[in-house]
Amino acid sequence: MARAPLHHIDGILLVDKAPDWTSHDVVSCVRRRFNLSKTGHCGTLDPLATGLLVLLLGKGTKHQERLMSEDKVYAGTLRLGIETDSQDRTGKVTATADPSAVTEEQLRSAASRFLGEQLQTPPMVSALKKDGRPLYALARQGKVVEREPRRVCISRFDLTRIALPEADFLVHCSKGTYIRTLCADLGQALGCGAHMSELRRLSSGVFHVENAASVEAVKNWTLDDLLQHVIPLEHLPSLKSPGEHDACRRH
Repeated sequence: MARAPLHHIDGILLVDKAPDWTSHDVVSCVRRRFNLSKTGHCGTLDPLATGLLVLLLGKGTKHQERLMSEDKVYAGTLRLGIETDSQDRTGKVTATADPSAVTEEQLRSAASRFLGEQLQTPPMVSALKKDGRPLYALARQGKVVEREPRRVCISRFDLTRIALPEADFLVHCSKGTYIRTLCADLGQALGCGAHMSELRRLSSGVFHVENAASVEAVKNWTLDDLLQHVIPLEHLPSLKSPGEHDACRRH
């Protein structure tokens, strides 16, 4: 049987990633579904996370570095009193503490201290590489290696609901910020530990999850449906949002 012809489609596709899917799963699903010549994405979302995944099709992959450098906005939930080796709820519990003494005022005050430009140490469970090997691969072997802190900027860290020991949050941050690490560092600052229990990416640069299609919808699309949702590359020159990259300069 002859292979179906490759489709050479250039542009950007916004997908709302479902839980338990990896970012690679989404890319592979779209590429296989429509037999695309080239597909990539702008910024990995962990399996437990949901929300905006910016896919790059064809010549769109040439813009990956530029689009990955955009600020991101996330909503999520953290839980005080429990630390895990992955800094989220999927990891092995490494420490527990009673967070009952922490007040709402103390939590808000501690969160405010993480605003602005700062150094953040990437977690072991990340795709960063050490001597050519991803950190997550070393973590699976039970290894912990030294990681170089990286400069990040958090321009917004709002606690939108507090029901101790849990709190919902909204974070606007620069490229390379690990929200799980932000939650864990906040727990350390409060002296009781914490981990991230839920995460959803709301936006990346000028792209918003409200304009994204669900994975289930994409799986049922025809090629014409795909073409109707692809953002043409001609729109890229106007994608820079006002005040982009100025957040840290304001702190």
